[in-house]
Amino acid sequence: MVPGKRLSREFFIRDALDVAPGMIGKNMIIRLADGTSAGFMVTEVEAYRGAEDKACHACRGRTSRTEIMFHEGGHLYIYLIYGMYWMLNIVTGQENCPQAVLIRGVENFPGPGRLTKSLGIDKSFYGEDIVTSERLWFEDSGVSTVFNTGMRIGIDYAGDYWKTRPWRYYI
Repeated sequence: MVPGKRLSREFFIRDALDVAPGMIGKNMIIRLADGTSAGFMVTEVEAYRGAEDKACHACRGRTSRTEIMFHEGGHLYIYLIYGMYWMLNIVTGQENCPQAVLIRGVENFPGPGRLTKSLGIDKSFYGEDIVTSERLWFEDSGVSTVFNTGMRIGIDYAGDYWKTRPWRYYI
């Protein structure tokens, strides 16, 4: 990949377990309210892998909330938790194979709620195509990063098998 080059559709239409570790070290670029752009290195993500994954929203089927997860990779899935935090997810995989990667943290903004609140990411980003968007996209940083893996956070409801998958990637 070429540093500073926007990630292509081909990057995102792969399996979430391939896209998630590949996101570590990439740059998230966002156009701020004042019209300027800012870039932040992705430092933590989690993979959610389709209808069989009991921690993935798609396991409950296709709904108005999860509709975008059934589209091809490269779109944003945004949802509200605790009535106050928007979660930023990237849809991955092929059409009708719902998967996503949750962006848990970028440099200077650890935590998914802190990230979206600080950068003004809200429901208006739902469905955004990050391959063509002028508001938010991801670029190759050219940096090769070493990362750790661990269990996903806050998904006890999914049962022992699904909550212990090492599908969280972080530096």
